Amino acid sequence: MDIFFGADYHSHLGTRRGGMVIYHREEGFQRQIHNIENTPFRTKFERDVEKLHGCSGIGCISDTDPQPLLVRSHLGLFAIAFVGMINNAEALVDLCFTSHGRQFMAMSNGKVNQSELVAALINQKDTLVEGIRHAQNLIDGSATILLLREDGIIAARDKVGRLPVLVGKSETGYCVSFESFAYHKLEYADEYELGPGEIVRITAGGLEQLAAPGKEMKICAFLWTYYGYPNSTYEGKNVEVMRYRNGQIMARDEAARGEVPDVDYVAGVPDSGLPHAIGYANESRKSFARPFVKYTPTWPRSFMPANQAVRNQVAKMKQIPVPELIQGKRLLFVDDSIVRGTQLRETVEFLYSSGAEEVHMRSACPPIMYGCKYLNFSASRSDMELLARRVVQELEGDEGQKHLDEYADCSTHRGQCLLKSICEKLGFHSLGYQSLDGLLEAIGLDKDKVCTYCWTGKP
Repeated sequence: MDIFFGADYHSHLGTRRGGMVIYHREEGFQRQIHNIENTPFRTKFERDVEKLHGCSGIGCISDTDPQPLLVRSHLGLFAIAFVGMINNAEALVDLCFTSHGRQFMAMSNGKVNQSELVAALINQKDTLVEGIRHAQNLIDGSATILLLREDGIIAARDKVGRLPVLVGKSETGYCVSFESFAYHKLEYADEYELGPGEIVRITAGGLEQLAAPGKEMKICAFLWTYYGYPNSTYEGKNVEVMRYRNGQIMARDEAARGEVPDVDYVAGVPDSGLPHAIGYANESRKSFARPFVKYTPTWPRSFMPANQAVRNQVAKMKQIPVPELIQGKRLLFVDDSIVRGTQLRETVEFLYSSGAEEVHMRSACPPIMYGCKYLNFSASRSDMELLARRVVQELEGDEGQKHLDEYADCSTHRGQCLLKSICEKLGFHSLGYQSLDGLLEAIGLDKDKVCTYCWTGKP
């Protein structure tokens, strides 16, 4: 039941597949995987829980391939779940094919399941620890790995710690999780947080370190800005607290430049924009309000279904206005980020059609210039999908792509041109982005330990 509820509490991180593997000493490994694109994890697995037996297991919410997988090799029988990104997957498949007899089960698109590929790389070595390190070193991207064996669970954080891995302890055992709040609700207390590249074995008796952490860390800054859950804490920094502080810093810096507009209300674009907006409103001493709310009982997640046109329609269906807080009002909205701009344009049109007099927009992070090549949570098929990159191309063509660092800095001439162009394109009265320095100040970690690739293009 802990795995069932714990995995369900990660549903904000994926919409395609959910899976559980449970181990029982007599019944062995039992596995279930379901499609959760249109039905929540909990609904799909409620009946399965009654049939699964055992005292150890792993569960996974995946926005990519079906997992966990069961693998049998010279290293024994184990289940594997993987979170990360493999940019050189085809090259690694070819590398595996150089060993005669190697084959993979192809999915319907002809590609190899990423978890199966990671398992194949692990199995090239004589021990699991050597294999995990081998796989992580070969993968261009990132790899955080969970293995379930008969003797316990092996957890391996990505070699530079792009995602967190936390261990909880209760009276009955131990657990490992991406989100800390997931096990807090199951009466586990914080026990340990893995360092970058660290590998541990978890059993009912405790925690054993199999490989020490490395010195370099590049944890994803977007965790705090957008996709991390509000209750969670990573590297000692709580998500919700960071978002309040981030909004405060943004308002503080704008006030110093005389750029806080005269508005009736400050509001957040639901849901992850709300705490940033609360911080902005408190610091600027403007009234906070919710001019529109999201209807979530039937449309709980904004990034499903997969089709972009349908996703846009779902986003529109969610937005329920509060006319008394919109008609004739000057509104400043704070969003967690501005990525493609499609849904934001529709939101602004919706606000004006509902009677808003002015709509000002603030982004809680700098202009996103690069699609993430380390994690699927913020990846793009092409950098030109990103609003800021498209506008740069419209302004200067290929020459502009050579000056992205200037465009990303709103204090420069090119940065001001970017703001003006996006305002005209999306219909804002004013637009502001949080600076990279402000964002890092809000997180509170050493800047060298935080990955900011999506804004700077630097690993």
